[in-house]
Amino acid sequence: MLRHARELLAVRSPLDAELMVSEIFGSWWGQRLDNGDVDELIGEPLAGHAAKAGTPAALALLTGMAYLGTARQATLAEQAALELMDRGVARPGWADRIGMAALSGCYLSRDVYGDQDTIICTYTYGDTDLHALVVTVDHNRGGAPRPMGRPPTSGMVRDAWVSSKVDKLLAHCRRENTENPLATFGPLDPRTARAILEAALAITAQMHDPPVDKSFGSYHAFLRARVRTLPPGGRRPQPPMYSSDQRATMAAQFLASAEAEELSDLTSAGRCVDRIIDYGCTYDFGRPLRVSPTKCELFMLDWLPRKVLLSPAEQEAMPHVLAAWVRWAGRRIGLPERAIRATLDALWDATGKFAEAYRHPTTFGLERELVDRLLPDGELEALPRRAFALPFLSGRHGSVDLSTLDPADPADRRIMLEFEHPGASEAHLAAHERLAARLWAGDPPQLWDTAQALLDVGYERHEILHRLIEAVDQYGKDPVALRAALRALRHGPPPE
Repeated sequence: MLRHARELLAVRSPLDAELMVSEIFGSWWGQRLDNGDVDELIGEPLAGHAAKAGTPAALALLTGMAYLGTARQATLAEQAALELMDRGVARPGWADRIGMAALSGCYLSRDVYGDQDTIICTYTYGDTDLHALVVTVDHNRGGAPRPMGRPPTSGMVRDAWVSSKVDKLLAHCRRENTENPLATFGPLDPRTARAILEAALAITAQMHDPPVDKSFGSYHAFLRARVRTLPPGGRRPQPPMYSSDQRATMAAQFLASAEAEELSDLTSAGRCVDRIIDYGCTYDFGRPLRVSPTKCELFMLDWLPRKVLLSPAEQEAMPHVLAAWVRWAGRRIGLPERAIRATLDALWDATGKFAEAYRHPTTFGLERELVDRLLPDGELEALPRRAFALPFLSGRHGSVDLSTLDPADPADRRIMLEFEHPGASEAHLAAHERLAARLWAGDPPQLWDTAQALLDVGYERHEILHRLIEAVDQYGKDPVALRAALRALRHGPPPE
């Protein structure tokens, strides 16, 4: 990295220096290390390594780190840079202007569907180096639902880049706003821009493998630093909450509409529209009426196959119900007819793929009765981990017929575990109960990820259970420590 830092001595513009240092930071952005935070384990030691090198290139890197780094990296870099300057190491020519860019304006470009926002912030260094920071916030991929079923409050940052052709960029956006009925553009309060970007960056940081553009890591540190310079005090829009009565009313209004007249199976249609509304309320920022090509594709080809147990009749009805919903909801929110047609085209394109993407568990040989017992909440994604936790759903334990038990009930789960572990001590059974309860709920998600990783490298189920029990018993009260312990298990050696 210090060799790369030599290039900093050749640049004259503080903007070029900031982008170059951000690119260095991007070489480790997004990496996950078993033994700690990557910024602490790579970024912070880099400051010490540069201080020891004591070269002009090292000082240039430290100068950039003092502006672009995390709070601790910036402190370490600033201290080291001052020491090198005291020793007479030459500073780069841009050092006095780095981090001194002044905000000129903020703008928001938005598609009519509400899929994404493009936030544009323009800056200058005095009267020179006019440039724009362009950030794409994806509202189809937000955070997980919050406690009490509240929808996520922000999308994720999917891409960021810098343009020096500011006038051309803004002229293009204004022309799109005038000529394209599917786009809007206008000024944005810088305080609101900061609130939106801080929340979206936090969502991206929380994701294990965020679906960002391949160059995003190179701009991440630059973006983070520029967001910190925006004025605080803004508030991003909060998603509305819909009660069960409000959702039921919305479903009834749809089923009574002209758009739903051609739906032949109203029972299945009612269940399908409940899924559509729940998805919009819980996962799409409280926007059940919002429709778009991308939202329909994600709902049909990603969310339903992973999360929802549909009956064969519901599976057949879903594309038709969703098409009727697109027409009804699009009319309700005033979506242009052109946008409704584009959404329907995307929906019908996805319908053929839906039959391949959605596989009911019974097609793999599982009995419907077993599936229903393991998925009383219809959460399809939970099926493999619950079957792993509680594989004995039939047979007899003394006078008890296991097929009559409810695996969602803690008392019935206890009987199943007693059947699996005959003669086990109370403490041993209690440990298995705690683990089974966590696997049933998927708490934390890394628990099942770890079990799958250990299965893949050859561990037997019983040994995996005991390894997970050890981690849960030791670190269960500390979520951060538990995730670290599970990460270490996933990357441990295979069985001998």
